[in-house]
Amino acid sequence: MGKKSHYKIMRLKDKVAITTGAASGIGKATAILFAEHGAEVVVADIDESGANQTVADIRDAGNEATYVQTDVTISGNTERMVQETVSRYGKLDILLSSAGIAMRLPVGDLPEADWHRCLDVNLTGVYLCAKAAIPAMQRNGGGSIINLSSIYGIVGADVRAAYVASKGGVTNLTRGMALDYAEDNIRVNCICPGFVETPLVAGVIKTPEEYQVLADKHPMRRLAQPEEIAYGALYLASDESAFVTGIALPIDGGYTAG
Repeated sequence: MGKKSHYKIMRLKDKVAITTGAASGIGKATAILFAEHGAEVVVADIDESGANQTVADIRDAGNEATYVQTDVTISGNTERMVQETVSRYGKLDILLSSAGIAMRLPVGDLPEADWHRCLDVNLTGVYLCAKAAIPAMQRNGGGSIINLSSIYGIVGADVRAAYVASKGGVTNLTRGMALDYAEDNIRVNCICPGFVETPLVAGVIKTPEEYQVLADKHPMRRLAQPEEIAYGALYLASDESAFVTGIALPIDGGYTAG
């Protein structure tokens, strides 16, 4: 037998990607994976410290990244995010909209300000990032937009009124944008993760028993790791998915199968 090849397929070679919410969790895991596969990555987040750590982790591995502080609820921020990306790297191929917040209250107990905040971050943020990115992708001859929805963008859930509304909106906004921009060769898809071991989820799990209750909601009896969601994003960002647009991809350990 010959020697094993150490050549690694660079699935995003020569591509430029923005990842929002990249200071932690799924956004961070995806930014690192995109960079490992050859993309030049803009790490966008409101959390300067966490985002700079993501950039450092990428650069320490010999890959390229830069940080642009971004509040996805402010159009001036998202426009600057894209402008700085194109100024530094010359183009934009990929947008991952991962920034999001969670909220656990039913409608009757939900303050109006919290309702607006959840929709502003989770849904309006997706809209503003895409609105800023689409002209750059059109100039580039196409691109891939990947939005982070949720299993609760497919099925309902109790005591999460604002969250399920926002994620349902992301799922259908994704479909609408996919139809609007298919002829521009801009593919728009979303990922619908189950519960993932991220700081966001860790904040609501207090004991091993609570973890197991959450894990048991998934037929695979565990939570996902952020990297497992990132690999779905890698597929949707790459040319391997060139004929894929308008899908809502569950990565959920079987949660929505039943």
